[in-house]
Amino acid sequence: MCAVVGVINSKNASTYAYYALFAMQHRGQEASGISVSNGKNIKTIKAKGEVSQIFNPQNLQTLQGEIAIGHNRYSTAGNSSLDDAQPIAANCALGDIALAHNGNLVNKEEIRNQLIQDGAIFQTHMDTENVVHLIARSKKENLKDKFIESLKSCLGAYCFVLASKDKLYVARDPYGVRPLSLGRLKDGGYIVASETCAFDLIEAEFIRDIKPGELIIFTQGNDQFESIILETKNPRICAFEYVYFARPDSIIEGKSVYEIRKKMGETLAKKFPHKADFVVPVPDSGVSAAIGFAQYLKIPLEMAIVRNHYVGRTFIEPTQELRNLKVKLKLNPMRKVLDGKEIVVIDDSIVRGTTSKKIVSLLRAAGASKIHLAVACPEIKFPDIYGIDTPTFEELISANKNIEEVRKHVEADSLTFLSIEELVGSIGNERQYSLISFDGDYFIKN
Repeated sequence: MCAVVGVINSKNASTYAYYALFAMQHRGQEASGISVSNGKNIKTIKAKGEVSQIFNPQNLQTLQGEIAIGHNRYSTAGNSSLDDAQPIAANCALGDIALAHNGNLVNKEEIRNQLIQDGAIFQTHMDTENVVHLIARSKKENLKDKFIESLKSCLGAYCFVLASKDKLYVARDPYGVRPLSLGRLKDGGYIVASETCAFDLIEAEFIRDIKPGELIIFTQGNDQFESIILETKNPRICAFEYVYFARPDSIIEGKSVYEIRKKMGETLAKKFPHKADFVVPVPDSGVSAAIGFAQYLKIPLEMAIVRNHYVGRTFIEPTQELRNLKVKLKLNPMRKVLDGKEIVVIDDSIVRGTTSKKIVSLLRAAGASKIHLAVACPEIKFPDIYGIDTPTFEELISANKNIEEVRKHVEADSLTFLSIEELVGSIGNERQYSLISFDGDYFIKN
């Protein structure tokens, strides 16, 4: 669920990378970093925390150069230490390189163990470092061929941005599981980013999506770029991008995330069997689906849960008496709106069930007479190993309980999910998707 960005042929490369990462902060808040090439050397600044906490005008000024790559980290492989922040910078036989990665390599342990047996010394726990070692150990003569050879060893979901002293390499896995788009900057340079919302902020023009299995090579000072299709598979963009990960104002594979989430809500409304006084979205991820749900049933939508947007990722551990503090720090229900009302609460998903249970409890305490919970995706029954930090089978509530058992656990009066077919119908039936959280089809075989 990380974010990557790459910029070339822009005197403001580091600034554009910064704003792109800022726009994609939702994809990872653990750490952030930017590497910039000045044509001779690559300089990297990275730290734990959010983009605006790490970078400022002073340190961005030190990142001079026309090539930049950047990364927001949400840990799926590795640890949350600074060592595991990206980009990873290294000096190899061909000079400085820096690499950033969104996704997960399913054969990472196999490759790492072989590299260690061959004498490699690892500095991080990330699968991304595997690729740095593969590049450094390749016998090919140039970086392009070294990178291509390394990619052939990578199995899984990935979007890579690789910077050298005068080139930017961009690669997407053959299934296109994670999103990656290409744009044109106002000053004539190019930008690639995980989501198009990054382009909107800096007024870059969207060109196209990077194709599954495509490697693009940009050269400093050259307006043309080289495109190579390394391998093609039946594309499977991750459906969870549309359900939760992507910002609603992004366009993923030509589809508006906002419009698709509204369609999910509409589809959910079509099967909703109960009456309600109004619809309440769980902010912010449930809002788009709640709009579609309310519009279809022609019942009011009330923002009866207020979200505090200034809550960080660390909380004071609550005592037993204040066991709902974690949710209450972020979400506060409006008693005067809810008192005595029968409501339907729309959320994007249920993972462990702990948050849903606390939200229902808060709404009940605020006076809601009946609480129907409607979820704009299917039951999550399988861990996602392609770049999403979903829990194990033991932690996934729907892997261990049926719908009625989940309803009892969260203490809602009713519980409705979309089916897999309804989810796919909402996104569009014209293609396949990565649905492993819902159907357990681990289509990338190790």
